[in-house]
Amino acid sequence: MLIIGIDPGMSGSICFFEDGKILDVVEMPTMTDGKKNKRQVNGSQIYNEILKKIKQTDKKNIKVIIEQVSAMPGQGVTSMFNFGQSFGILKGICSAMQLPMYFVRPTKWKKYFNLINSEKDASRTKAIEIFPYFSSNLSKKKDSNKADAILIASYYYETFRHEE
Repeated sequence: MLIIGIDPGMSGSICFFEDGKILDVVEMPTMTDGKKNKRQVNGSQIYNEILKKIKQTDKKNIKVIIEQVSAMPGQGVTSMFNFGQSFGILKGICSAMQLPMYFVRPTKWKKYFNLINSEKDASRTKAIEIFPYFSSNLSKKKDSNKADAILIASYYYETFRHEE
């Protein structure tokens, strides 16, 4: 089964995971928007990245796991709008591609990996511990978003594969 774990948002990532192994992790494709060079997610590139990875896979054997995001205290209105827009674009793309989607709250997968109340970078450390062969791809502090996508996919693989 191919699991696509997604950490949504402008600096999120998409992890392609199969049989307990990381196949690839891509940073969320973005593009500049308007005169002020604001960034937004690039929906057509997200579509292309997913399509490239699923071409030879039967859709019945694909599961897309998206982190269920919501407004957070202290976040600005604009950033929350952009975050919600990214989430909606991801849902729309997966719906149009007819891929089954599952949503997992951050508290669920973080509790599973014992990351509640830990630093943002702790997910990177955890992903390196579990998948040492992938550590060179997680060498920078900014790679914590890749680690989140990996752990989201791994959480689904470890907790729900027996229910299939």
